[in-house]
Amino acid sequence: MIESLGKRDFTLDDVYAFERHLGDLYPGNQNVRPKIRQQLQYLRDRGFIEFLSRGNYRLKS
Repeated sequence: MIESLGKRDFTLDDVYAFERHLGDLYPGNQNVRPKIRQQLQYLRDRGFIEFLSRGNYRLKS
């Protein structure tokens, strides 16, 4: 999903743009935005992305 943004630096709002698509994929999940944030934290903790500042991230190579 993040790679499909086509840029290395991205914002939380960029990822929130997928909210409707993710909601359609997972109709039982009534908390899509919190899940997006949770997954960004997971990717950060695993070293796939870097937290730059509030709402700003960088995809690591």
